[in-house]
Amino acid sequence: MAGTSITFQINERVSFLYEKGGGIVRDINSQGHYLVEDESGFERPFKSDELVKIHGYEYHLPDDDVAQINEDDTISSSQHTIRKESLTGVRKPIDVWEIDLHIESLLDSHLGMSNSEILAVQLKELRSFFKRATGKHIRKIILIHGVGEGILKEEVRLFLSKKDGVTFYDADFREYGKGATAAEIRYNL
Repeated sequence: MAGTSITFQINERVSFLYEKGGGIVRDINSQGHYLVEDESGFERPFKSDELVKIHGYEYHLPDDDVAQINEDDTISSSQHTIRKESLTGVRKPIDVWEIDLHIESLLDSHLGMSNSEILAVQLKELRSFFKRATGKHIRKIILIHGVGEGILKEEVRLFLSKKDGVTFYDADFREYGKGATAAEIRYNL
């Protein structure tokens, strides 16, 4: 898909591709540059190929291919998304389940929590999500962990490496940036 450019919406949260940090798209100027308000409050111009979407704050997938699921509130309080993904040579698209493990997506407030307490909540949600996905024989999952210091990413990949029949890799860079892991699960039926 060389040459495919991602478009961004006003007020959408983005990360910078070639530098640390991110911001919120505030405007699109006449040259086609996106004006992004960075963490310091400055508006800076970027081309679309210099930005990456941030999932989990106010990001919305199209309603026609996403359904919110959370069948068992006793397992998890977080919302996960399902979308259909086509595979070459397969007649029926596969379900892809996606979870955002950013703490802001999991809890209303994490004020006063230590980093280890936050990580414990995130890993509990990961285990719950994985259990639910494998219980429904979902073949592909996307785990959005963000970039940060890489601790959550390491823990996600350590968890996946201990599971039989699971292969994992960086999720599509154009859609998730560096902050997500895709996992494919094989079942012996």
